[in-house]
Amino acid sequence: MSGSVSYHAGLSAEAIVERSYLGRGYSIAERRYRTRHGELDLIAQKDGQTVFIEVKKSATHARAAERVSPRQMARLYNCASMFLASQPSGQETDSRFDVALVDASGQLSILENALAA
Repeated sequence: MSGSVSYHAGLSAEAIVERSYLGRGYSIAERRYRTRHGELDLIAQKDGQTVFIEVKKSATHARAAERVSPRQMARLYNCASMFLASQPSGQETDSRFDVALVDASGQLSILENALAA
């Protein structure tokens, strides 16, 4: 996949995921939240909880899930920590990490609390 095609496929996948969270009553606090550590695709909030969402798109959900590496998880944690520092409750903010998998046909599977220790 060329860089441009991959970029637009990623945007499309993020839009699918965003609509799903909005449909379940979440608000989107940030899209493509960038820090010196990397980027969080989406940050959603509902009922005092913050959800950091990593979006992965591939031919199948299984292949998409394989693309979340330990190194990337560390970057996600660091980005989330920076976001939480800006919140009223700081690091004590109720939060979780979801991984949203989008396959080639646009079907979505969300793994809630996917990066829990």
